Amino acid sequence: MTGVAGVLALVLAETVAGAAALTWISPLWNETKRSYFTLWTVLASLLFAWPTWFATSSAAVPADSTGRWVTELALVIAVLGTVAAGAFLLRRPTVGRIVGLVSLPVSVAVLAVMAATGRQGYLVSLFQLAAGSAFLGAAYDGLFLGHWYLTDRKLTRRPIGRATLALIVASVVEIVAIATSGFGGTPSSAQLNPLLTAGALAPWIAIGMAAATLLIAIVVRAALRGERTAAVQSATGFYYLAVVTAFTAEIAVRTRFLPG
Repeated sequence: MTGVAGVLALVLAETVAGAAALTWISPLWNETKRSYFTLWTVLASLLFAWPTWFATSSAAVPADSTGRWVTELALVIAVLGTVAAGAFLLRRPTVGRIVGLVSLPVSVAVLAVMAATGRQGYLVSLFQLAAGSAFLGAAYDGLFLGHWYLTDRKLTRRPIGRATLALIVASVVEIVAIATSGFGGTPSSAQLNPLLTAGALAPWIAIGMAAATLLIAIVVRAALRGERTAAVQSATGFYYLAVVTAFTAEIAVRTRFLPG
């Protein structure tokens, strides 16, 4: 994979895997309404799964077997996500959940194959993608949950509290992962934007944004300790900022991931 499309494919694939993991293997299924998963699968398919396939298709280098595998697996995820969304819309929640769970290992497989395209060693690249996946997934799911509280008044604060704790931990791991990418200029970031190589700005931008996300997550956790119902609304407002800073951090550091 190469170019802007390659960076976009990495970020989108991370979001799909991270958000899916936090949704399907958490206790959320027993905590909220089935309509939550209906809306979640529809939006995840439209906003992330299908765009991931489009991006991987555009970024694939001809005659590159790794790129072909990534594209095919991304298509499988998009199809599975669409099937899951259809099942929930047709009031077949058990089928939708099974398909969602099946899509999770495929999402992980996409990241595993993508790690082979990195400019660094495979294990380092895989760690970076896994950290980014947890980071973006926690930020997105936290924002989604915050809005869901407007429709499910009986939902306890446990789910959003769990997502916030996940974001705090993921932010710390993300900062470590960014550091493993190094602090020098890289050919890939020079191709995307020459400004990113001026003083090797990309890793510093990424660390700054990841640290900002960590601070926001800590503030959200403090806000959720309040007794008023407005506490969740305040937390949701902060999650808007967290999504912006998290995606900015991940895009900045992913400009350094590919070999150029």
